[in-house]
Amino acid sequence: MSDGDKHVCRYLEMGSIDYDEAYHYQHHLVDAVIAGSSDEHLLFLEHPPVLTVGRGGGRHNILAGSDLLQREGIVVREIDRGGDVTYHGPGQLVGYPILNLNHHGKDIHLYLRHLEEALIKMLGSFGLKGERNPGLTGVWVGGAKVAAIGVGVRRWVTFHGFALNINPNMNHFKLINPCGITDKPVIAMKDLLDKVDPALVRERTLSAIAEVFNLDILPVSSKEVETLATLS
Repeated sequence: MSDGDKHVCRYLEMGSIDYDEAYHYQHHLVDAVIAGSSDEHLLFLEHPPVLTVGRGGGRHNILAGSDLLQREGIVVREIDRGGDVTYHGPGQLVGYPILNLNHHGKDIHLYLRHLEEALIKMLGSFGLKGERNPGLTGVWVGGAKVAAIGVGVRRWVTFHGFALNINPNMNHFKLINPCGITDKPVIAMKDLLDKVDPALVRERTLSAIAEVFNLDILPVSSKEVETLATLS
């Protein structure tokens, strides 16, 4: 949990956005939070199909060759977060919290557990029992992974975040060992519910994050949106 007072966190729903562009935005916001010139931020978005390889992983967990990836329109990026290979694509909710951990426990492992807690709370609001899997970061339902988590931290400011499977192309997960794991399945909320409304999932995830991290979440101003647009 955060320290006693609520901290203002600016929220921006970015829609579908290229991975490299969102990565650039994140680093701009991290620099601003470190400099003390910006509030904390939370970005919600989705990406065109992309495989990201974290510092703890390697391309050996990408099972598909370059020709197949190209046919499927999937690009590969090696990035500065923890963890192994992760898939991002349409039908996921990707969340990038840009938080100052000086206000949230100054403990990376605690931060990961809080991200898991927020997603577990959100799943619970749909009647789903989200769980942790000891030794494996992320959120699971019935032994299958529904949300991947991989973060970066610079001078105690977080970036990267989580990818929640709402209704993505599940065949794309067969092209990798997700998060380097070979013996556990991946699942989506669409497989668990009769009907799933992505807008409602976003709303409830936002509420859960606000509760767990003790945040006063406010929309990004139109001026800041214009500023971000100039960075691309």
